[in-house]
Amino acid sequence: MCIRSEGGRVRAARSRGTGMRCRAEGRGGVATILPPSPFPLHARGVSLIETVLFIVVVSIALVVVLKASDLANQGSADPILRRQSLAIAQALLDEIGAKPFGSAATDVVAEGYTAGPVNSATRSLADDMDDYNGFSMNGIGTLGNVAVAGLANYSVSVSVTPAAFGGVPAGDGYRIGVSVTDPANRQMVLETYRARY
Repeated sequence: MCIRSEGGRVRAARSRGTGMRCRAEGRGGVATILPPSPFPLHARGVSLIETVLFIVVVSIALVVVLKASDLANQGSADPILRRQSLAIAQALLDEIGAKPFGSAATDVVAEGYTAGPVNSATRSLADDMDDYNGFSMNGIGTLGNVAVAGLANYSVSVSVTPAAFGGVPAGDGYRIGVSVTDPANRQMVLETYRARY
């Protein structure tokens, strides 16, 4: 509602709740009602502080999301490396376990076998378990010393030591340990015991 004051000037500029504005036309005191303005009289833009705070909050949220994504990606490759390490360790334990119990005193060097410890080149000449004590290999190879594709960044070390367990004395038992290190430098160790029988 527009109210005209003396002298033809408009005193009230806006009506409550309607957003209407008044304008005086000429000096005759005729007032017209203008359509509502799309911008409130107290509207303002975004301040610099609000802009900076928005950027900081979005940056922190982005860093958190990217860190979580990175951890998820690392975790997805981890089981593959662990399963491969487990397969390598199990294969080597099976290979060693297939040999006779033996000892240094029973090595058959005269028949072309080695007295141990074996290395990658002489591994096929091992005639008993204790020949594998101290065996190590960088890059996985077959029994015939042929490199296995895709396993060049794995390494293996083996220990075969006398051990007493259950009712078996130390002279009649071995603890066989195989340690595999994967390309991410994580180590997996498998151990088993064998008794002379």
